[in-house]
Order: sequence, then C-alpha cells, then structure tokens
Amino acid sequence: MKQMESYQRSFIEYLKIEKNASPLTVENYSKDIDVFADFLESEGLSLNQCEYSTIRIFLSRLHEAELSRRTVSRKISSLRSFFRFLDREEIIQNNPFVNVSLPKESYKIPEFFYEEEIKQLFTVSDLTDPLGQRNQAIIELLYGTGIRVNECTTIELNDIDFSLSTLLVHGKGRKERYVPFGQFASQALTTYIENGRIALSAKSTQQTPKLFLNARGGPLTARGLRLILDKMVEKAALTVDIHPHKLRHTFATHMLNAGADLRSVQELLGHEHLSSTQVYTHVTKDRLRQ
Repeated sequence: MKQMESYQRSFIEYLKIEKNASPLTVENYSKDIDVFADFLESEGLSLNQCEYSTIRIFLSRLHEAELSRRTVSRKISSLRSFFRFLDREEIIQNNPFVNVSLPKESYKIPEFFYEEEIKQLFTVSDLTDPLGQRNQAIIELLYGTGIRVNECTTIELNDIDFSLSTLLVHGKGRKERYVPFGQFASQALTTYIENGRIALSAKSTQQTPKLFLNARGGPLTARGLRLILDKMVEKAALTVDIHPHKLRHTFATHMLNAGADLRSVQELLGHEHLSSTQVYTHVTKDRLRQ
C-alpha cells in the first residue's frame, strides 16, 4: 500500500498548507485514513477498486466495533474529504463516498457543574504552593472564559492583557479571538505569574513562553491539564465525572442562565455556527422546568 501512503502524505500537506488545519485535525484525519487503509489491505483492495458496497462493509465493521455515532461521523467526514481530494487530483476514477451520509447524532444535553459544585472546586488548591497557584489560575480561567482545554495549554504570557482584562485565544482552525476575563481570574493569574510560575520555571534550563507549566518547568500538555482537573474533582469529593469540555459547558450554561445574549456566548466560545451554541438553551430550559 505504498501508493496509498504517498496519496495520504499529499493530502496531509494539502490540509496543512491550503486548509490551514490544526495539528489535532491533521492527526485525526491521518488516523482515520490509516484505519481505512488497513481495512482495504485486509480486503485485498486498491483505492480504485473501492465501490459504494466497499464503503458499506467498512461502515458495518465500524458499527461492529461499537464506536459512537460521533466517532463514526468523524471517520466518514475525514474519508469524504480524502476522497474528494483524490477525485480532484484525478487519482481515482469514481468517488465511492459521494452518496454516503453521516449518521444522525443522538441528542445529548451537555453536562455541566452546578454552582455549588464549582464553589467546591475553587477551594481545593493550596494557594501557598506553586502548583496550587497554577491549578487555581487554570480553574478560574477555564470557568471564567469558557475556552477549550487545548486552547488553555497554548496560551503564552504575551497573550494576556491585564490592562484590558482580555485574553488572545488561538482556537480551532488557527482562528484567533479575544475573550474577556473577570476579577477572580485576574487575581489568580497575577498570583501565579508573579510567584508560582517563577518557581516552576526555575526547575527547567529551557525557558518557554507558555503560560502554564508542569512540575518540571516545561509546557503543560492538554493531557496533563486533564489529569489536574481529575485530581481537583477527586479532592473536592464531588460525585461527578469531569471531561475536557465540562467547564466550558458550565461557563456557557451559567452565562445564559444569567441572561447573556446567545450571539455573545457564541463569539466567546468561538463557535462557527450558532447551532453549536443553541444546544445550551436546552440546558437552561430544563433548569427552568426543574
């Protein structure tokens, strides 16, 4: 399947250069194509031998693996884009994904923290300790701005404007936006930058402009940040699970509950489509019914 690998490399370059895709998007597309390439190899088929029936068999394998509808949808979307690229470059004669539709998403209300639970999270960090100061700044920033976990780990010191209380966020598809932050986030960030971050930075010989550092003084990764959140929830003795977007969901829900305009929340979250933000209105309606 060396030809397939060559086509895949060309497609990845196209994503990076022409589509300006984020590293995470490129990684997901590449993994999805790898899965399909393995399937073709197991079936003894080449790209040009792919037909609609081939795709149906592939999809049935995905369902047999008990993947979620969201995961299956993403794989189909990745392969659709890949085959459109192959078709446009005249590498294939027919595009078997033309008539393949995405599975409908099952409706799921976003999970969020109640105000009492959030208050508990704010009390678990040791504010005399560098890591505790960092963790407090993280939780205040995630809840106070609604930014994504991945966005949080890409923040650099120069992205923060304390005079205007704004943060430059590097979002999906390398789109940038400014978001405001409040007094509590400002205080937590100031304490961390002036104390905790200096102490953590001294542990590494290589200096980084990234805002949030790990215990060794290097840049904090998204995985590391998720582990921090898990430990904070455990320490707060909350009987709830936390996932990367839960604080983001909480920010949006609490904003709308407080009477914020839907369009304003859309801009703050960096949603391209209003429909992505409208899901939170269902949360607020359910709250009213309760």
